[in-house]
Amino acid sequence: MQDLAAHPPVRTATDLGPDFWASQGQNLLFGAIAVVAFLAIVALIMFGADLIKGRARDKVQLAVLVSPVLLLLGVGLVYPALDTTWLSFNEITNEPDPDTGIFTTTMQFIGLDNYRFAFSDPSTFRTIINTFVWMILVPLMSTGFGLAYAVFIDRAKGEKLLKSLVFMPMAISLVGASVIWGNIMYDYNQVGSQTGMLNALRELVGLDPYNFLRDNPWNTFWLIVILVWIQTGFAMVILSAAIKAVPPEMNEAASLDGANAWQRFWRITVPSIRTTIVVVLTTITIMALKVYDIVRTVTQGRDSTDVVANRMYVLSFVEGREALGAALAVILFIFVIPVVIYNVRSLNKAKEAH
Repeated sequence: MQDLAAHPPVRTATDLGPDFWASQGQNLLFGAIAVVAFLAIVALIMFGADLIKGRARDKVQLAVLVSPVLLLLGVGLVYPALDTTWLSFNEITNEPDPDTGIFTTTMQFIGLDNYRFAFSDPSTFRTIINTFVWMILVPLMSTGFGLAYAVFIDRAKGEKLLKSLVFMPMAISLVGASVIWGNIMYDYNQVGSQTGMLNALRELVGLDPYNFLRDNPWNTFWLIVILVWIQTGFAMVILSAAIKAVPPEMNEAASLDGANAWQRFWRITVPSIRTTIVVVLTTITIMALKVYDIVRTVTQGRDSTDVVANRMYVLSFVEGREALGAALAVILFIFVIPVVIYNVRSLNKAKEAH
């Protein structure tokens, strides 16, 4: 009996019964009908747009082609964004009905109270500060290391192998990287031999073991290192391709004029790849703003390491405070807006220059 309780029998496909397979067959049939109906409707609309003659033909065809995209954007992006923004200005309460006693969910408009709480509550405000730190340090460090590596390894012997070693972390998920760094690199034991690689190295040189994930604010920096380790390879690959596109004649001419390697780098290479640097910085900044996996896997936000994305999840789905979680989502979106605007303006200036 104990063995059966510890190891319950595994159900096979034959044990599911005919009713299960009949219901699955109906679901597959309905799915196939829906796909065929969708394709038929699209084909009819396209055929009808093609029959239109005259000046309106191009406009109608453009509307037909763009409308599905706009509809999907509206349903999947615009509406959820507006709904989340509206939710952030309200408070959701579960109160019993005075007549029936049944609990009902009500929404009450409270204005900016959720935002006031986000910036006045010490723990929540700390998550905003931490996210801002991630947004600053991760792009600068990843892009800086990637650019330096791309310059020093460019056209060096074994370039492909050396670049592959730096790019390999990009193939690892954020959760996998968090497990590697949390359990292998940062692991700390109060007593006994150290299993964490970094603390084992510290003991070899006579230093005391250090709890990388406890001491604030350095524990946030050690978490940032994980994302930098991953994103440096991305920055290196993109910037390396941009550097190779710089005409070598420009560097040769500058060298003949007496410019050293440092001057050629700042006055020729960097201005030539400025647009690429902006794109890399923007991409990594957005990645840093929405970081969730690393904090959730390594510390769960303990010891003042929480970030907005993880705090938003906890408030919305663990504590049931959806309105406050929505306010944090809006704050996170506001953080992204200046980055996107700067990226668009930089790209427009680059186009005008060309």
